[in-house]
Amino acid sequence: MTTNIQIVFYSMYGHIYTMAEAVAEGVRNIPGCNADLLQVPELIPENVLEQYGAKAARQSFAHIPTATVDGLVAADAIIFGTPTRFGNMAAQMRNFLDQTGKLWMQGSLVGKVGSVFASTATQHGGQETTITSFHSTLLHQGMIIVGVPYAEQRLLSMDEITGGTPYGATTLAGADGSRRPSENELAIARYQGAHVAKIAQKLKA
Repeated sequence: MTTNIQIVFYSMYGHIYTMAEAVAEGVRNIPGCNADLLQVPELIPENVLEQYGAKAARQSFAHIPTATVDGLVAADAIIFGTPTRFGNMAAQMRNFLDQTGKLWMQGSLVGKVGSVFASTATQHGGQETTITSFHSTLLHQGMIIVGVPYAEQRLLSMDEITGGTPYGATTLAGADGSRRPSENELAIARYQGAHVAKIAQKLKA
């Protein structure tokens, strides 16, 4: 019996996509668990993406299928990834979630595992508020929230500037977007994927 984990993300410059791949790796390391990467639809016009320098960056994950609201029902767990916008999730993710009213009415996501990872430009750019405010939507949907426990010792690292919270994996992009996810951040993301997969697998059983 396969446990199906969806990793539903929005990425503008590729930081969250890189984290999503690490999360998926963690899921796939658990026997019997399958990881599907899906991205939510873009809302920014192509010419504006090009102006921001994001159009070229997005080519690296253009092959990832687009998530659909109805498709969420097939998942045993959903791990959401979003960059931060002023301490909240990106509008693209908010727009996608705002279309799940039918699922809420039907209770389609009740009892499924939900988890979140994020990125910010700076150390204090709202990593934790983005994730914890995201949790409100998951709770309204009746999902079971899973974070990253301190059993993941990399959360305690003081040897470097690094993302990583008990609410979910995070990365720091830098104010100009030039910093890429570090190995410590990617390892925490892999842990999150595996941790969610194990819990979803037990619940499904």
